[in-house]
Amino acid sequence: MTKILNVTRNDDGQFEITDQRGTVVEGPFDTNASAWSALDRIDHETMPGRPRSNKKVLWGKPEKPAKRNGKKAGRRQAAKDEDRMKVNAAKAPGWVRSVAAAKFDPAGERKFRDYKLGTFGAASEVKRIDPGTYLAEKAASAGKDKR
Repeated sequence: MTKILNVTRNDDGQFEITDQRGTVVEGPFDTNASAWSALDRIDHETMPGRPRSNKKVLWGKPEKPAKRNGKKAGRRQAAKDEDRMKVNAAKAPGWVRSVAAAKFDPAGERKFRDYKLGTFGAASEVKRIDPGTYLAEKAASAGKDKR
């Protein structure tokens, strides 16, 4: 027969675990949460089936103990990881590759940008023009246009 257990509050303001008839099974507890955790503990004790394990759950690859040829295996694993990164980088979209190139090689990005655009503003070289020469050239070209 299944016992139905419940958490109730007594006259002192503490919590107790009671059965169907109202008799106290366990308690009193100071908080509702502690009473419910005790109820869960009682429930799991009476539950049939396989007991729960206290082992930690490993997510991902578990760490393997080091072997005797650890240095050689470490180099091999590093080479595999390097190759995998290169393959993944080649598969990346163009905008990701350009961002990565700018992030990892800022000097190369700057050189490419300067080559592509040239230099403007204060960084550009100033062309020195003699006013007399400029006016003479302008007068000569204006004279050619009249003919």
